[in-house]
Amino acid sequence: MMKRTLAIIIILMSISASGQKFSSEVWHKGFIVTVDQDTVRGNVRYDMETNIVLVSRNGVVQTFTSQKLFYVEIFDSLVETYRQFYSIPYNVKYDYQVPILFEVLYEAPLSLLSRESIVTETVNSSVYGTSFLQTVVRNTFYFLDKQGTMKVFSGRKQDLLTIMARKQGQVKDFIKQNKLDTDDVRDLIRVTAFYNSL
Repeated sequence: MMKRTLAIIIILMSISASGQKFSSEVWHKGFIVTVDQDTVRGNVRYDMETNIVLVSRNGVVQTFTSQKLFYVEIFDSLVETYRQFYSIPYNVKYDYQVPILFEVLYEAPLSLLSRESIVTETVNSSVYGTSFLQTVVRNTFYFLDKQGTMKVFSGRKQDLLTIMARKQGQVKDFIKQNKLDTDDVRDLIRVTAFYNSL
């Protein structure tokens, strides 16, 4: 009976994981601005892994690559908030830059950006040591300064303090006093806002 219950739980968890919708898989109300400064409004769908944005209007779907995009804004109905993306040149190789899509989480002299990907990972369950597959969104964070220098952020506190070296002591105290986790997006936004206020 216990094994059967466990099997049902695992099946239900798999079904709920596979039935989960991600923002990049659905259409959102929004608009794009091209590098030619044209604004196109409609239902928008983005794919950060291929750096493509689709715009649907009047039954016609247009495809825009990150090379042709300047700005994208959507109202994400899944998380009920506005989201903004810029196409920014990024070093994909040592001496080769291409524009790719970044979401802006906090815009300031030191901006916090993000790129998301959908990954399937193995989750170990504490029940009988079983494991199951779960599909989740993983974010990679970047910091962009006013000189246009972009640094990828590892999620570690020491890496953050190095990026914010100009005010490292104050940032370190702020993180400690507020018990912030530099791997948590909300806390990371708070730290970025604090740094920019100094």
